[in-house]
Amino acid sequence: MTKRKLIFIVDDDPVVNTLVTRRFIQEGYNLRSFSYGEECLKELDDDPDLVILDYYFINGGNRVMNGMEVYNRIKELKPDTNVIILSGQEKGEIVLELARKGINGYVIKDTSLIDNLLVSVRRIFNRH
Repeated sequence: MTKRKLIFIVDDDPVVNTLVTRRFIQEGYNLRSFSYGEECLKELDDDPDLVILDYYFINGGNRVMNGMEVYNRIKELKPDTNVIILSGQEKGEIVLELARKGINGYVIKDTSLIDNLLVSVRRIFNRH
């Protein structure tokens, strides 16, 4: 029996965290959700198969790492970890920078978020 894939979802929007977690558990994945990248980084030793990472984080006026900073840290600590970036932004320069760094996917936060994310996740796991 193969072990269920472990996915970390990192998003400061509790609605996104809940929707992604529910849908992906229904699909047979093991999910852990985090509000900020710093929380996710503390748990990386659990070797997630994939990290779904928001790009922009807001924490009251407190400084928190953005998605690019968290991604860079993940790749320093666990270079083989697959990462999909979520963002409400469609800024081309951000997407290009992330693509140059080797992200596994980029999904826009819109009404098709969950379905598009599921397609990206299946593509990554079918490739490996």
